[in-house]
Amino acid sequence: MKNLFLVALIGLSAIVGCSTSQAEEPLLGNAVKPAPGVVAAGRLKADDVARLQKAGIRHVIDLTLDAETPDFDEAQAVRSAGIGYSNLPLRGAPDLTRENVVAFDELIRNAERPVLVHCSSANRVGAIAALRAAWIDGKSEEEAIAVGKAWGLRALEADVRERIRSP
Repeated sequence: MKNLFLVALIGLSAIVGCSTSQAEEPLLGNAVKPAPGVVAAGRLKADDVARLQKAGIRHVIDLTLDAETPDFDEAQAVRSAGIGYSNLPLRGAPDLTRENVVAFDELIRNAERPVLVHCSSANRVGAIAALRAAWIDGKSEEEAIAVGKAWGLRALEADVRERIRSP
């Protein structure tokens, strides 16, 4: 698992033009680089913000509810570090709607790169990315699921498949 974090960090370092010697720790838990200029990851903690800044992250898209981290004001911490911040709170399957997919598409298209997209484990990140691939990019169900898995989709796969199949 640690190797996966290092691979994501090396990829991010190449994007922002910094050497990997600057970052001695993995960027974040469950971090993957599913697309150029994009890092998908799990929960962001207060001590992660300095790592994001050092790695050159320019924008954070947070898919968590504020109640998930009651002792950490992520928006304030990220903005104070000079990093752009957007929040699209997704509770899980109930919030995997077309409206939220369109909102996510707009956020991800307009975010300054490199961008970090995260939730608590990257599962919601992968779910919304898979639905975006199907509903916005016109990918087949299997192609969309593959995109979702590259972004962190796991436990929400059945829900995503059900939504892709529904008219």
